[in-house]
Amino acid sequence: MRTSILRSAALKSTRLLRRSYASDSTPERKIAILGAAGGIGQPLSLLMKLNPLVSQLALYDIAGTPGVAADVSHINTRSQVAGYAGEDELGKALEGADVVIIPAGVPRKPGMTRDDLFKINAGIVKSLCTAIAKHCPHALVNMISNPVNSTVPIAAEVFKKAGTYDEKRLFGVTTLDVVRAKTFYAGKANVPVEVVNVPVVGGHAGITILPLFSQATPKSNSLSHDDIVALTKRTQDGGTEVVEAKAGKGSATLSMAYAGALFADACLKGLNGVPDVVECSYVQSTVTEVPVFASKVRLGRNGVEEVLGLGPMSDFEKEGLEKLIPELKASIEKGVNFANQS
Repeated sequence: MRTSILRSAALKSTRLLRRSYASDSTPERKIAILGAAGGIGQPLSLLMKLNPLVSQLALYDIAGTPGVAADVSHINTRSQVAGYAGEDELGKALEGADVVIIPAGVPRKPGMTRDDLFKINAGIVKSLCTAIAKHCPHALVNMISNPVNSTVPIAAEVFKKAGTYDEKRLFGVTTLDVVRAKTFYAGKANVPVEVVNVPVVGGHAGITILPLFSQATPKSNSLSHDDIVALTKRTQDGGTEVVEAKAGKGSATLSMAYAGALFADACLKGLNGVPDVVECSYVQSTVTEVPVFASKVRLGRNGVEEVLGLGPMSDFEKEGLEKLIPELKASIEKGVNFANQS
């Protein structure tokens, strides 16, 4: 019996590996990570080195990247790794990139609001996006740098000024909200987390994060209204939960790196023509009155192939949607105004 179980497990593992490994026909894809030596950047670099769809991995930061690149390059996977440090090498890191992931910036510390983060990170994002527009204008740009509600509009304005803006190729990475919603829902509903799906819409900060637990699968009839309210609140406050737990020594780095790697993988699959790749992301949208909004997005060879609608929502979720719109609009306007300053 035990031998049979082991043999079955081995066969399953082999099938998974066959699906995961790159074949001879897998396209060459270059990923550039900007901020690769940071708290998110290092584990994200590791995870992207493990991705069989990546053939070149360019790691950039203002300092420390040669060491990170050397460390990661020893891993026996497909991609070739190069490290770049300092502004003079940013262009080399970006040239030929298919996907650019931006975790650059300072992390959130206890007592620090996302507005505090904005003052520091907005300038960093503006500078990096100026370089992207010059060196790889057709790359898919995955924005992780917080506050995402504002940094994505900053990037859009920079690209518009450069004449390279393509709404299909700019994404705010909100995947961590989805990851948290799935994890918290699975724990409360007592269902296997690996089969859970929960769409999360809106933005990527506080009340702008709106998990649609009414659409969660598998469906659970055991959760009360109070349970849903608590799950929503915990999802919205997930970042603060980690900041406080680390007691001033960091923010959500490992879970964010995991979420960033998941979304980048989805982008690569879309570029490679894998059908029906759907993830939630903060993109230009007409789904609501807000010009940039997170919802389910179908990914393809051109980036965004289709922005999907919100679907049926509970009264609680509709109320949450009404509450988040003014705050999200203000964050977007703040980003646009910053980008348009001289």
